Amino acid sequence: MEHKNKGKKYNNEFKKTIVDLYYSGNLVRELNGEYGVSEVTNYKWVIECLVEESMTPKELDAIQKENQSSY
Repeated sequence: MEHKNKGKKYNNEFKKTIVDLYYSGNLVRELNGEYGVSEVTNYKWVIECLVEESMTPKELDAIQKENQSSY
C-alpha cells in the first residue's frame, strides 16, 4: 500500500477547510478520496478544532465514540 502524503505538512487554512467540509455534511472517506488526507488525520483535525473551541468533555466523548464506530 502506497502512502502518498506520509510526512506531508498542511497549513491551518487547509485544515480548517477540511473541518468545515466535514461539518457541512461531507463524509470523511469522501474527503479522503478528494483531498488525499487519511481518515485518521481528518478526525484528528476535527477533534483539534473542537478542543480549540472549548469543547466539553461530553462532546469530546461523543466524537471519540463516533470515530471508533467508523472503523
